[in-house]
Amino acid sequence: MQAALDMAEENTRKSGATQIHRIRIRVGSLSGVVPEALRFAFDGLKNGTPAERAELELEPVPAVAWCPGCAAEFEVADLLYECPRCHRSSGELRHGLELDLAAMEVS
Repeated sequence: MQAALDMAEENTRKSGATQIHRIRIRVGSLSGVVPEALRFAFDGLKNGTPAERAELELEPVPAVAWCPGCAAEFEVADLLYECPRCHRSSGELRHGLELDLAAMEVS
């Protein structure tokens, strides 16, 4: 969370703004990040920063794998990526590991 706040503050300064109103972070379902822990950290770290009054918006990103056999994307719930159509195993995870600063609202 500290790295995301640092990045948000840097982008705020570069844009000539002084206050952050909202920060949106994309959190992949397989990223290993606990959303409640991010919120807790955000609330503790934002004091005394341009994000002091900001809202944190967390955007969940489901895990999606790719099946080379039938050329389809499919959601996965765990680390076993088996295509629900052809039951072929896939080693290609396309989404689900994200932890990105997706957007900010500043003034």
